[in-house]
Amino acid sequence: MIWMSAIRTTSIHIAMIQILLILYLAHQTMLGQSTSGPALSPEARQHWNAARQAETEKNFGLAISEYQKVTELEPTFPAGFVSLGQAFMEQHNFAASLSPLKHALELDSSLVPAHQLLGYALLAQGYAREAIPHLERSDERGALGIAQVETSQFAEAITNLQAALQKRPNDPDLLYYLGRASGLLSKQSIDTLLAAYPDSARAHQSMAENYFVLRQMPEAEKSYEQALQSRPDTPNLHLELGQVFAMTSRWPQAEEQFRAECKLQPGNAEAAYRLGDALVQQGKTKEARTFLERSNKLQPQMPETLYALGKAEWLDGDASTAEKSWTELLSLEKEGELAAQTHFALASLYRKQGKTAEAEHEMQEFQKVKQTGPTPTATPR
Repeated sequence: MIWMSAIRTTSIHIAMIQILLILYLAHQTMLGQSTSGPALSPEARQHWNAARQAETEKNFGLAISEYQKVTELEPTFPAGFVSLGQAFMEQHNFAASLSPLKHALELDSSLVPAHQLLGYALLAQGYAREAIPHLERSDERGALGIAQVETSQFAEAITNLQAALQKRPNDPDLLYYLGRASGLLSKQSIDTLLAAYPDSARAHQSMAENYFVLRQMPEAEKSYEQALQSRPDTPNLHLELGQVFAMTSRWPQAEEQFRAECKLQPGNAEAAYRLGDALVQQGKTKEARTFLERSNKLQPQMPETLYALGKAEWLDGDASTAEKSWTELLSLEKEGELAAQTHFALASLYRKQGKTAEAEHEMQEFQKVKQTGPTPTATPR
């Protein structure tokens, strides 16, 4: 929903390319080709074996020298050129790898490892557009997705990066590029919207969301109001404007907007939560419980809702129910500010009930969580 306002294209990181270099694939293929292709002369075979041994010892300088001798002795043997290009890449000498890899493809254009390695080498040097046809011939969708990000093919990049993440879940580089591609695609769409329909409700909404991210609340408020004047029944506009008011602690105005959103979207769990929280902030605890309970039914086990619900129950004099809400929250949320707030709230609850041991335990848990997160900003009274 929030669009990015200042995204610039950056160069490919060599570290990313190094991670993507699945070089063993080329070696496995070359082993098969060395027996099925033209027979190596005894001298060439000797240099081939010496090169492979040097690579296992990570002596890539020697490997390069030996592979060069193989290519000189066997100029029609594509595996020698692929392995030579790969050895250069092991030294991070991507420029030197281009010539042997291209020559290998001149000898045999069907060599997938050669296409893969050439795609990596081109991408590492910033030739993303030239890399794409070669990466499309291989099964390395991560590198292909990165190249597509660099060439502004954002929708295609997202598809390929998501596929790559299925094979390498939580890979930080893939996650970075997926996030970047998504943000750039979003910005591209918003730019088109603003250029084509600058006075539309969605254009004003997009501007308002950007102002909100930048914490420019007066500008955000104005843009949301312009959007509402154009299309007052647009979903989420009242919800987002209410959050502007909530950020500046104008709770009556926030309540008004959240009520309007709940009327438009009675099945929206966030709208019910936001209204309930705004009512808690104003001490309207009984009504707050109604909306917070509705939110919890619409979307169960949301920690923010459970915290606000527990607070409303506690302020309404229902300590036992508040305890249940907060305990459920802590079964879901073990760390972070919300967990710290909840431990602190439970400590206050137990202290008022005279449960000294339980209160002390919650304070100890609060101190543990607080060490890894910010100090709580809101507690029940």
